[in-house]
Amino acid sequence: MAPHHLAVAVVAIIAAVSLLVPRAAGYPWPICGTSNDFKPNSTYQANLNLLAATLPKNVSASPTLYATAVVGAVPEQVWAMGLCRGDANASSCLACLTQAFQDLTNDCSYNKDATIYYDPCVLHYSDVHTLPDDDTGPTTLSYTINNNANVTSDPARFERLLAALVDATAEHAAYNSTRRFATGEADFDQEFPKVYTLAQCTPDQTPAQCRRCLSGLISQSLDGFQNNIGGRVLWVNCTWRYETAPFFNGPAMVRLASSSPPAPAPAPATAATGRGERKYSVFIVVLAVVLPTLAALNLVFCFCFWRRRRPVAQAKQSQPMYSTEAEDMETVDSMMIDVSTLRAATGNFDESNKLGEGGFGAVYKVWEHWEAGTVAELVDPSLGESFPEGDVLRCIHIGLLCVQGDPAARPVMSSVVMMLGTNTVTLQAPSKPGFFAGKSGTNTTVSADVSL
Repeated sequence: MAPHHLAVAVVAIIAAVSLLVPRAAGYPWPICGTSNDFKPNSTYQANLNLLAATLPKNVSASPTLYATAVVGAVPEQVWAMGLCRGDANASSCLACLTQAFQDLTNDCSYNKDATIYYDPCVLHYSDVHTLPDDDTGPTTLSYTINNNANVTSDPARFERLLAALVDATAEHAAYNSTRRFATGEADFDQEFPKVYTLAQCTPDQTPAQCRRCLSGLISQSLDGFQNNIGGRVLWVNCTWRYETAPFFNGPAMVRLASSSPPAPAPAPATAATGRGERKYSVFIVVLAVVLPTLAALNLVFCFCFWRRRRPVAQAKQSQPMYSTEAEDMETVDSMMIDVSTLRAATGNFDESNKLGEGGFGAVYKVWEHWEAGTVAELVDPSLGESFPEGDVLRCIHIGLLCVQGDPAARPVMSSVVMMLGTNTVTLQAPSKPGFFAGKSGTNTTVSADVSL
């Protein structure tokens, strides 16, 4: 290869790589495309000028602070989108996007494809129309910004807390906001008392598309921040950010409790308020509902086993078609109970004794009570009228969300912890569980509706 050709190749490689290198400084952050250019005073520039005059007003006037526009005909057609942060107001949104058009046409002169990021807004335009879930359009690079100072007090706990908080914030942005925007806050330690997060998608995405976009962006970038006290990843379709200092407007939409090691459980006691009311935590309510239920089921099983154990010998003699070897078979799957005992306990597997069946064993009635509005009947009667019914309903509501037929509709574990620990998150209405059994008279009906 000739020396001058080699030099040109090296320069081209350096220029291409420089587009991928994150720049921590130089706010705002422009990204210039390399595919096509337009000429001064061309039709493309005229179309771009028309967008600069109209798009900022359309975005700032939109309830979602988002708008797109197309001007002109191919090959001089320009497609543009503008998005302001969900906590911005109309005037700051208008000012940000107006400035964005001025800066971007200077930073990326005559590039047909360009993007610029500010704290309050993002502007992108191109000669190709990109759909929110389209993989065939031009690649728009993500932009990563690190705050290089590190957490030193307890970095491992900081990483766990950050992962849980950003996941919960992304969940809220996707499923609980028409602007596809959410902010989060969690307590940490004395060095950094709080951690703050933000997640946002373009509002034209469905909740599932937004969640998928954020999940992919977070999973690809979270480990790269290590113990940095702040960082963000900017992209046209979605973005996320975290800091150890406040950076968004208004109260956080998602709050997580402290992730410090749990203190020893206090002795059971009734704390009376000035009005004589008893206070219960969500954890106590869960124990009050779950433990009596498990104890009752255990007693019923033991009683049935004791009653049915005596006629086992007669049951064996009355069933000659089964071999002795099969009757004495014991496996882990049958909980070390031989087949003859199960036959005696179920009246030779009589259909009248069958409640329901599913891929993981017994099926219970967690769903008919919900539809009938009689969920409170599941609570231990010994509590009388002194239990907080709202907390009980919330616990059962969360349980039903976790067993929905569509796996994609089930909340992730970090979201479940958040739902149990705070009332600030609005719960969606649950859909029918994958398996449930209901009784009508003496007949048992089993319903199955599961996506794998």
